[in-house]
Amino acid sequence: MIALRQVSLQRGTQTLLEGADLTLHAGHKAGIVGPNGAGKSSLFKLLLGELSPDRGEVEMSGGQRIAHMDQEVEALERSIVDYVVDGDRELRQTEAALESARDRGDAHREAELHGAIEALDGYSAPARAAQLLVGLGFVQADLERPLAAFSGGWRMRVNLARTLFKPSDLLLLDEPTNHLDLDALLWLEQWLTRYPGTLLLISHDRDFLDAVCDHIVHFDRRSLVLYRGNYSTFERTRAEKLALQQAEAAKQQARREEIERFVARFRYKATKARAAQSRLKTLERMGDIAVAHADSPFHFTIPAADKVSHPLLVLDEARLGYRDDAGRETVQLDGVKLTLLPGQRIGLLGPNGAGKSTLIKSLTGDLPLLSGRRVTGEHLAIGYFAQHQLEGLDLAATPFMHVQRLSPTAADLDIRKFLGGFGFHGDDVFAEVGRFSGGEKARLALALVAWQKPNLLLLDEPTNHLDLEMREALTEALASFEGTVIIVSHDRHLLRATVDEFWRVADHRVEPFDGDLEDYRAWLKARLEGERREARADKADRQAEADVPREDRKTARRAAAELRERLRPLKKQRDRAEQAMERVQVELAAVEETLGDAELYTDPSRKTELTERLGRQGELKSRLEELEQAWLEAEEALEAMEAELGA
Repeated sequence: MIALRQVSLQRGTQTLLEGADLTLHAGHKAGIVGPNGAGKSSLFKLLLGELSPDRGEVEMSGGQRIAHMDQEVEALERSIVDYVVDGDRELRQTEAALESARDRGDAHREAELHGAIEALDGYSAPARAAQLLVGLGFVQADLERPLAAFSGGWRMRVNLARTLFKPSDLLLLDEPTNHLDLDALLWLEQWLTRYPGTLLLISHDRDFLDAVCDHIVHFDRRSLVLYRGNYSTFERTRAEKLALQQAEAAKQQARREEIERFVARFRYKATKARAAQSRLKTLERMGDIAVAHADSPFHFTIPAADKVSHPLLVLDEARLGYRDDAGRETVQLDGVKLTLLPGQRIGLLGPNGAGKSTLIKSLTGDLPLLSGRRVTGEHLAIGYFAQHQLEGLDLAATPFMHVQRLSPTAADLDIRKFLGGFGFHGDDVFAEVGRFSGGEKARLALALVAWQKPNLLLLDEPTNHLDLEMREALTEALASFEGTVIIVSHDRHLLRATVDEFWRVADHRVEPFDGDLEDYRAWLKARLEGERREARADKADRQAEADVPREDRKTARRAAAELRERLRPLKKQRDRAEQAMERVQVELAAVEETLGDAELYTDPSRKTELTERLGRQGELKSRLEELEQAWLEAEEALEAMEAELGA
């Protein structure tokens, strides 16, 4: 159990908590929400013992193993698999003790430590670490590369894998999705729902909180309020509470009516595409969502350019990628042919590293095409947001100065009013950017994009560093933006509310994706199982058979027979795995029978034999797990293909 009793906490001149109470029981999965700077990370430091409350008490059940993700990762030369396994300190200490016992020739101690490693599931540790890393987006070839070979964002993924690997009863995660793409986020979501311990999760991703959490802890005016249920339930409950406060009632109603008016306008524009219909449903819910955020400090619009070209931008047979100093090309996307029209709203989907950011940079013109043509409309006005633009802000300047540089003749009052919508009020408008947090810098970068009145918005992960209130304000602003939008984001709520169609970036191609985010999740699963191409081919064959005249049915049956031949490799793969499992099980049983010999542990002359047999036992168990997984994958793929053939 975790209990905060009348806790007060002050950092510098700011009071974060004042007489706060909170009780969380074992097994709870609690999302921690509140505006940036409210004290969410400080709450973690209280639980870790890195901070002490100014008043009150923090009580925790004894013996809890706590796993917490560090925010800084050293550039070590250690392989990323070894770095992840290092997260299990008890295992590493036991392995070190085993080496010491070997050096001393202490056979009895060696036997004890082999048993301890077995109890810690240590022999399968590298395989388990590799599974976590692959789930978070790494490929097999990456696993033995040193940590120093990866960029900061990828090191944070390794750090997350290390945190998940560490045995724990309490898991503290602070913005774990910040450096993840949608694929890795979906994997992490599933992993956390299966986590058996207590989870405290700081996140600004409402869909992620909905899927993982069963309680929400809200930082509300220096107190902690616990809500039962996921984030959507929290929003509804809080909206009801706010509605009881007369001062908020009129503001809530105005926000609801504003959203409803926009939805009414959009309804007549919505196509029959799944993504557009999904967006319409999300917009219809946003009236209720807006009520829960009626007291948000953020509310702004993104004005579009007065003039527009038709089309705005064209890529014709373009090859996209990078060229090094020696002139060697790395092609990520080839044969790209696309036309951007006024009013399009596009979300980019695709596996990590497939080229989504490369496409965005090529559209902006920041990344020259390797070949092909980029043709811009006369009145094209691009607004581009990416994380690297935060680094391009003038740290010595103020938000006011940044806007004034863009429009020297703009009235001071107009600039201050505009920046107020992004949360820069009073003296904040004249504060040095160098003192800002990541979230404040992201808000300023977005404000600068909006100020320039683009007619094409290109947004690459715009919600990183933004809290839930700012994310909701950005979602509303993008939903009502009149220009063309292309977004890369792992925030599913943002995508549902702002895009009418998806493009899939995969296998060096850019192509329309006929579906919504749930369809994309299914596509990802099929891709990971290696069945995507077969499934599409089966579907095309069945459609072709249905369309052919009766006299050509014989040809269709022959094609179906050929298709069934494709079942043979899967059956062989399944049978080979099954036979190998039987052989390993027989050998494992024999090894474990010999380990039942008591003299093996007491006779010093048999020390080497004992070490070898214990090591072989661990190897066989790991091999058996690998074969069982291979058998299961082959069996599932076989069943799926048989179902397609029988349909």
